[in-house]
Amino acid sequence: MVTDAAANSGATGVRTPIDRESLVRWMTANVAGFAEPLVIEQFKGGQSNPTYRLTTPSARYVLRRKPPGPVLKGAHDVLREARVLSGLASTPVPVPPVLGVCEDDAIIGSPFYVMALVEGRIFWDASFSEVEKRERAAYFDAMNKAMADLHQVDLHAVGLGDYGKPGNYFERQIGRWSRQYHDDAEAGRDPDMDALVAWLPTAIPSGEESAIVHGDFRCDNLIFHPTKPEVVAILDWELSTLGHPLADFAYHAMMYRMPPDIVAGLGGTDPVPLGLPTEREYVAAYCARTGRGGIADWDFYLAFNFFRLAAIFHGIKGRVIRGTAVSENARERAAAFPRLARLGRETMEAS
Repeated sequence: MVTDAAANSGATGVRTPIDRESLVRWMTANVAGFAEPLVIEQFKGGQSNPTYRLTTPSARYVLRRKPPGPVLKGAHDVLREARVLSGLASTPVPVPPVLGVCEDDAIIGSPFYVMALVEGRIFWDASFSEVEKRERAAYFDAMNKAMADLHQVDLHAVGLGDYGKPGNYFERQIGRWSRQYHDDAEAGRDPDMDALVAWLPTAIPSGEESAIVHGDFRCDNLIFHPTKPEVVAILDWELSTLGHPLADFAYHAMMYRMPPDIVAGLGGTDPVPLGLPTEREYVAAYCARTGRGGIADWDFYLAFNFFRLAAIFHGIKGRVIRGTAVSENARERAAAFPRLARLGRETMEAS
């Protein structure tokens, strides 16, 4: 993986301990072609699920594990990640090949899976400043295509028809994140978040749709071809489920309003001088690919996603307070929580 974000990219020493000898025995028995010696490093990013780079003389792998110790119910389910990656392997959606799955806590202390390490580039800057201006629109179009391809996968044909509960997606998601927000009392309350918790259930648009949704589709969760504007792997499927495709797409398109110091975003920047499509053009491209005439209630979808991301950061804040956060940038994510809640409330009020 090649990135330029020193705070998040690359691998360093292991921060979350892992039993090397036990892992070697499991890899030898379960991953075809594995052979020692093995070097284990931990990626800097991935505050939710500890992620490791495994290097041998003949291959490189990525291991994703559930954090050791107690976690909130339903969180950090890496086995779900492995399932969706395996299901999508036969579709146009670019995903890393899953090579082995372990449900046994006794091997390294928590469930995990191993996938191939996909070589390429990760862009942490949503403006794609690392590529020539004339090429940037093509990179945006590649992201747009990857998301449209995902939302058009036949759920039942790939064995994912029961990957989540169909229907009532917004009611369930708003309820889930509201409960998680309220249950983590150590992380505190916020008036903007409270306003979103109260308003969102009253503003859900009519109509039901169901698709596989990624839940965290951002440029920095994508691996691009080393030299071309092509997505070769979508990473970090922890939040994936069956859900409303417009919720998933709006989360991705939220980059147009997201301050770049929180997560990859273009907030406060005019995209046109950078050679990028406008938000309206980007939405229109997705609609064209998915056969839509447009997206009504766009502000609701955006406000919902600011709320959901704020709830995730609120959870990170709780882990920082409890001393269980594993990412080097967890404190910065925790500090950004009230700003996300404010952005969500502003979008709510604009609607």
